Amino acid sequence: MISRLDADQRAVVDTLAGAFAEAGHELYLVGGVVRDILLERKTLADLDLATSATPEQVKAIAARLDHQGLYDVGERFGTIGIVFAGEGGPRPVEITTYRSERYVPGSRHPDVVYGESISDDLARRDVTINAIAVDVRDGAIVDPHYGRADLAMGLLRAVGDPDERFREDPLRLLRVARFVSRLGFAVEAETRAAMRRQADTIETVSAERILAEITRLLCGEYAGHGLETLLETGLLVRAMPELMPLEDSVYAYAGAHREKDLWEHTKQVVVQSPPRSVVRWAALLHDAAKPLTRSVDAQGEVHFFGHERVGADLARRLLGRLKADKATRIAVTRLVDMHLRCASYDVATWTDSAVRRLALEADGILPDLLDLAAADVTSANARKQREAASRVQGLRDHLARLEAEVALAQLQSPLDGNDLMRMFDRRPDKWIAEIKDHLRELVIDGELAPDDRETATRIARDLVAAMDAVQETS
Repeated sequence: MISRLDADQRAVVDTLAGAFAEAGHELYLVGGVVRDILLERKTLADLDLATSATPEQVKAIAARLDHQGLYDVGERFGTIGIVFAGEGGPRPVEITTYRSERYVPGSRHPDVVYGESISDDLARRDVTINAIAVDVRDGAIVDPHYGRADLAMGLLRAVGDPDERFREDPLRLLRVARFVSRLGFAVEAETRAAMRRQADTIETVSAERILAEITRLLCGEYAGHGLETLLETGLLVRAMPELMPLEDSVYAYAGAHREKDLWEHTKQVVVQSPPRSVVRWAALLHDAAKPLTRSVDAQGEVHFFGHERVGADLARRLLGRLKADKATRIAVTRLVDMHLRCASYDVATWTDSAVRRLALEADGILPDLLDLAAADVTSANARKQREAASRVQGLRDHLARLEAEVALAQLQSPLDGNDLMRMFDRRPDKWIAEIKDHLRELVIDGELAPDDRETATRIARDLVAAMDAVQETS
């Protein structure tokens, strides 16, 4: 199996195998890289290894090796990272002392207990396909929980007693759903039942860890299946209670086709959007407020007026509670708030200035907004699909043509505040903003070139004269 590693990985493993053997310690490949090799994936996960050495002993062994640095972010969990040089760039390796871990009631982080053997270490892992190890000395496979059989069947099965595994670390509940999203595997029946029973324990896990797992789930190839796993096991609203109205909508309007399909639509938009975290989060949340804004008119038509604004607030609260970074919170919130804008584009009626205004309003998120708009088409009607795709592509083409003429960054007033203060010999005040805004609007409308300072000066003088006249008469 080790022969299936790439050249850099093999070199690292050979170096470590010799160093740990010389020091009298065991060393095994574990985790995602073993799973990926067995699945014959082309791109393998980073190297994770398990050892009988303690963290201090690992650092002592590493001190004798040629490497680029150590990091011990996970040392309290028994993990030491070593960065080796490779032809393809730096190669990080994480080496973890045999361990088991458990949650103390009331704690949001696991306690770590070191194990004595690779069997102890594999017994504490989450699912059987992750409980396979490879001895780096001779390539022997250690598979006490029949993980290879579950790999062949495409099954996610908890190691040992599933309730016990999830009680030890409730984050594993989300990890199982994340593996569904990444691999497209089914969850074994007893494991799924235990997930339902233990779902409320996810509330003991820190917000940051929940955010990280859900983000990975959303970016998986089979994200729709991962989300369905969250829904069916009761994890969706326990991890993200803000989505309770969306979950309720799956069942609430069984006789109303549109509401019944809202969850299916959401999953499909997620899958159809590019696997970038900001876009995938926006896809998950773009219609989350529809149940909150649902109304029915006199003709029996269902409407969701303002759901994008309510949804933006919902997204802001959810991501804030999960402690997402500021840039992500702002970007996702803006995407949800603006997600309907591209759908109204019409090449026959949208002027250049209207397209420029949209681009400026979406500054910083425009590519994501266009990708979200393209994904937000899930109609089974082929004609509607073609029309929607043509509308988004038409907007992309329109934006590209305008950008080729004048870069969006140049759509500014030809005169800045310093220019205006020198020109009129006046102290800074709101009059500057009023003139600059007016000149910028003319630039956006194509009535004034961004570099036409002469015309801008004449317009500014006229505006100041008008302001003075109004002030004199008031």
